Amino acid sequence: MSEITVGDMSNQYMDVLKELGNIGAGNAATALAELLQSKVDMSVPQVKLINFSEIGDLIGGEEQVMAGMYLAIQKDITGSILFLVKEEVALHLVKKLMGDYAQDIRGEMEQSALKEISNIITGAYLNALSTMTGLRIEPSVPDLAIDMAGAILSVPAIEFGILGDEMLLIQSQIYDEIAIDGFFIMVPDVDSYKKILTSLGLPV
Repeated sequence: MSEITVGDMSNQYMDVLKELGNIGAGNAATALAELLQSKVDMSVPQVKLINFSEIGDLIGGEEQVMAGMYLAIQKDITGSILFLVKEEVALHLVKKLMGDYAQDIRGEMEQSALKEISNIITGAYLNALSTMTGLRIEPSVPDLAIDMAGAILSVPAIEFGILGDEMLLIQSQIYDEIAIDGFFIMVPDVDSYKKILTSLGLPV
């Protein structure tokens, strides 16, 4: 069995990943609507293979202040996940949950609320992947960082490098009063990619 990289993935596999993006974003929109007690819509997610060096520009520049949720995944597959939203979007979401009490996402209660929201969103994608593959996927306790995008991306950069220069990124827009741009970066290790492909009935 030859070693695969993200760049080797077939169009068929990309179609499956796009379906994962659709299901995950749909589940996330439904869960957010219940949590926030408001109507939430979503756009069709975009699934992209990009160079790691391009991620900063794609999310608005490396100096863009963002809230980033980083967690590891384990059990049948292992790897890491990074979910990013802009600072103003994060504050909007927290205010929807906490009301006008929320003033700054750097506060302890605000960060707790943001972790809850991020857990729902990342959980929606992981549940979609688990359902599609039949694999057990367990997330670690998440780490939350509020910083410039370049600084947040530098933390998991070594793990992202496991698969070379190209990253798999799912970008979703969810709407309530404003568009919520979410950037979901999932990086299973090489062996886990093979497990995902095999479980989907695709050649490796």
